[in-house]
Amino acid sequence: MLARVWSASLVGIDAVKVGVEVDVSGGLPGIVVVGLPDAAVQESRERVKATIKNAGFAFPMRRIVINLTPADLRKEGPSFDLAISIGILAASEQVNPELLGDFLFLGEVSLDGSLRPVAGVLPIAAAAKRLGIAGLVVPADNAQEAAVVEGLAVYGLETLTDVANFLDNSQRYQPVKIDRPKQKERSQFSGLDLKDVKGQAHARRALEIAAAGGHNLIFVGPPGSGKTMLARRLPSILPELSFEESLEVTQIYSVAGLLKNRGSLVSDRPFRSPHHSASGPSLVGGGSFPKPGEISLAHRGILFLDELTEFKRDVLEFLRQPLEDGYVTISRTRLSVVFPAQFTLVASTNPCPCGYFGDTIQPCTCSPAKREQYWAKLSGPLMDRIDLQVAVNRLKPEEITNQPLGEDSTSIRARVQGARERSQHRFKSETNLRSNAEMQSRHLMQWCKLDDASRNLLEAAIRKLGLSARASDRILKVARTIADLASDEDIKTQHIAESIQYRIIDRMQ
Repeated sequence: MLARVWSASLVGIDAVKVGVEVDVSGGLPGIVVVGLPDAAVQESRERVKATIKNAGFAFPMRRIVINLTPADLRKEGPSFDLAISIGILAASEQVNPELLGDFLFLGEVSLDGSLRPVAGVLPIAAAAKRLGIAGLVVPADNAQEAAVVEGLAVYGLETLTDVANFLDNSQRYQPVKIDRPKQKERSQFSGLDLKDVKGQAHARRALEIAAAGGHNLIFVGPPGSGKTMLARRLPSILPELSFEESLEVTQIYSVAGLLKNRGSLVSDRPFRSPHHSASGPSLVGGGSFPKPGEISLAHRGILFLDELTEFKRDVLEFLRQPLEDGYVTISRTRLSVVFPAQFTLVASTNPCPCGYFGDTIQPCTCSPAKREQYWAKLSGPLMDRIDLQVAVNRLKPEEITNQPLGEDSTSIRARVQGARERSQHRFKSETNLRSNAEMQSRHLMQWCKLDDASRNLLEAAIRKLGLSARASDRILKVARTIADLASDEDIKTQHIAESIQYRIIDRMQ
């Protein structure tokens, strides 16, 4: 007898509907799986056989052929276990097959008949809704994640026996429901607050501008000046994720298998901080079956690269295209995968190999040639893409002991939220724009018009600093954000002047 069960496979963060066709016929007992299965899918033959027996069903001692369609799509992972098990039971007439065409079945099976969670359930649930699928049958541990998608009936079951009972009498089971407001309440604030930072008014101002406009930022300063301390407090002043943004981030974490400790919906903006020994594929994503890298895991959040000059130059060059486009394309022989990567880059570095160039307390011991070689690790095109380049100086002893605490993150966050709302009102006709940093040339012409004095100031800075066209555009974007923080409709001379001050590396060279 032939039975067909529906499941799904992931290509990047997109899901493809997969048919699991099971034919039980005469012949020597055995199981054959076709349709480009990987090793994990091939191994499911033994898992499924033991699971069916231990769950109290009879395993048919006949020839079983399992075809995974479409045949030219590579199938990977254990998520097809449940669909294969149900297919065998339906083909051997041990469960009711009437509902098989209405649901997608996902899950790994254990030898005792229980269902184990799998990665990537959320994007599959979203795809199922688009395809008009009535519902999803998943392991209980995946149910909350899949139920985030509205308009889709999600049933979270514990064992293979539960699934069989569901197919025989679905009226006994209720779909999983979640309370979205409570998902937001579970957002865990990191506890890091900008009020802990003494002094550093210039750096704190740069953080506020970066948060308000989504601008890339680099801190340059000697060891102990507070660069890392400042960067790690940036998430505390970022605006909350919208539900649409949370859904985007959650899908990426679902595909990467990182939702276990984050609930069913990621409600905090990501903060990723890879070590400087990270490879290119770990940063941008990769593998035989491409998985998201650090830049995609930082989508709608922060990618923090501490000690930027310690990263390999070729690894840093991988960042250029994602910083410009907001996504990364990973190509393999059989497929090409696109991962979103709309992140804010925050970096820190010392000004020279010894770390004390320009320090007012300790003299630098590096020669000009060594400093030039040190900065050569960072290419001009990469630095052009960093909007805010800020010098951070060490506090003097009297400033450390007597300096009062700074303004708290809650107050700064309110100003950031106000600036974001003003920019969103301006972008209401542009569905793809979420921050000033994402503006393109045509947007700059429309919303960053300058008067004669501001234009003359910008032109003088371009000539003196030898800025590229990209760097001058970055100055305009930062000036637009500064104007939004000041509640000004037009960009003024003081906004351009302040924006130019955040090109410290250009002025050093």
